[in-house]
Amino acid sequence: MKNMKFKYIVTMATSITLLLVSCEKDLLDTKLDTERTPETIATSSSALFGFAGAFYTPLRDGFTEIDNNVFATVSDEAQNNLPTNDALFYNQGLISETINPESFIYKSYYEGIRAANFFLDYAQDADTYILIGKDPVADASVITNDRQNVAWFKAEAHIAKAFYYSELIKRYGGVPIVNQTLDKSGKINIPRSTYNQVVEYIVKEIDDNKANLQVNWKTSAFSGNDGRFTLGAALAIKARVLLYAASPLNNPTNDVEKWKRAAAACNELITTPGLNLALNQFYGSYFRGTAPLTSAETIFAIRRPANNTIEKENYPIATPGGKGAISPSDNLVAAYEYSGTPNPTDPYANRDSRLANTVAYNGSTWNNRVMDFSVGGTDDMSKANGSKTGYYLKKFLNDNLNLVQNATAQHNWVVFRYAELLLNYAEAMNEAYGPDNNNGYGKTARQAVNEVRARSAMPIINIATTNTKDGFRLAVKHERRIELAFEGHRYWDLLRWKDAEIVLNQPIIGVKVTKVSSNPNVWTYQKAAVATRKFNANANYLYPFTRTEIVNSNGTLVQNPGY
Repeated sequence: MKNMKFKYIVTMATSITLLLVSCEKDLLDTKLDTERTPETIATSSSALFGFAGAFYTPLRDGFTEIDNNVFATVSDEAQNNLPTNDALFYNQGLISETINPESFIYKSYYEGIRAANFFLDYAQDADTYILIGKDPVADASVITNDRQNVAWFKAEAHIAKAFYYSELIKRYGGVPIVNQTLDKSGKINIPRSTYNQVVEYIVKEIDDNKANLQVNWKTSAFSGNDGRFTLGAALAIKARVLLYAASPLNNPTNDVEKWKRAAAACNELITTPGLNLALNQFYGSYFRGTAPLTSAETIFAIRRPANNTIEKENYPIATPGGKGAISPSDNLVAAYEYSGTPNPTDPYANRDSRLANTVAYNGSTWNNRVMDFSVGGTDDMSKANGSKTGYYLKKFLNDNLNLVQNATAQHNWVVFRYAELLLNYAEAMNEAYGPDNNNGYGKTARQAVNEVRARSAMPIINIATTNTKDGFRLAVKHERRIELAFEGHRYWDLLRWKDAEIVLNQPIIGVKVTKVSSNPNVWTYQKAAVATRKFNANANYLYPFTRTEIVNSNGTLVQNPGY
């Protein structure tokens, strides 16, 4: 199976996963029916590699995280413009054990864990299946190749489990650890592990299996497998998990050893030979088309067939085919620093270049026209479903896509990238050692942040205001907000920092645009609250388990506080 194409594996995996799920009871009712028999499961090399692909199926891209759009509307990054939307349940603190737009993730990710465990059990007889129908001499190279692929897939199965658990504990805190697929009774009881126990499980899964992973598919003889987990992806999962574990939500006593451990994990990833990580030359174009698949900035990306969903959802309503579903907030826009002298008549001039690559604002040119949000303008905010804030999302969107003719473009969701890693490193290093102590590693926290800023031609961060841990912490939070905008980090950052109870109880701000001259175009801007937000600090830092999961657990699953 030389240079097996990953897209083939995933396609096959979809049907395999459905087979697995259809033969099971509810995934986590703590009664896992894990019996398999020769009558129900095929024994062949094709089945073997099909099961290998199955544990990738639950991976989700962030383009359709909520309301068929990015997750930004649950945070202070954006407001949903449509009259009914699921983000409202977050915005008004209404998440409960019976209402949670993401409740399906719990079962979906445990399906991925189940598929990984199933493959690991099935692959115990891998050599038998590989040899079926093959001549040991004539097919020696094929057999060798298949054995290597199985070895990689075994390691990847462990990394898949680590990834799914990392996403589960981010949402729920401690969860049950399911680490077996066979039981003579066909049923096992699963007590809920603590958050820290799951963290240690994740780290062990990665450390025990990282040596058996492909370092970098792109530069290997098996580049067709790019898209499967690599050593880089595994270390990125570990680094992010340990960063979250060291953060105030999960480290209330601020144990500095947890920060040191997170910093070491980030440094391990930065310095691992063969990963060849580097920032993409350009910020804006990195997120479009096939750029994430070829850029050295990408550590792991989820590939999707060409489509136009994010353009349909987010092109301005004045653009044929566009729904303008979400509006970036002025809360976010105002956070972009000036890169030069402020212009009193144009609040968007001389700003951090990442703003123009992320947000379409009044007076900017996009899709071959000038955006005009004023009354009577092309993007008049008073139009039905018009922007509520005076902004539209631009990041990720391909320019000039003809939606009327249903034109499509490539979109690839970046799960881990080098810029995030640098900011993870900077945060952990600052908390562990301060902003300017490299602890013998290759760079200080300050150098890591400045490396990210330099790509967008932003000056180094102010030394006078960032020479303490507290001052530098604010700089890191700011840089994450700007660099990682709309990539699905903001909500979880606010939670892990325990800033959500302040930030997510503040109103969403927009701008009212008034045109005072047409030749040349001159506008004035007035800020105003456009939506209220509510965050319940007694409950909303964790998701609730659904009522169904609680009932089915027969007392082994305890509900999170506040629900």
